[in-house]
Amino acid sequence: KKLYKVRCSTIERSFADAKELHGYRYARFRGLKSVQMQAYLTATCQNMKKIALHLTKKGLVEGYFFETLLFYVVFIR
Repeated sequence: KKLYKVRCSTIERSFADAKELHGYRYARFRGLKSVQMQAYLTATCQNMKKIALHLTKKGLVEGYFFETLLFYVVFIR
């Protein structure tokens, strides 16, 4: 149960974000290769968001590049 609590807040949250924010609920294309590409792009998008948030929170990057990148990743699909 302790392991599930940790998993619930980290891994399950990632799948929920993919489903609700990045179109993981339905495949946009047909065929295995196209659906795999959608999954890879979704994972890449989520990782870019994590990197941008991490760098701006740690104060490692100054300026507006990562804030702009984060804006585009979050609000423009």
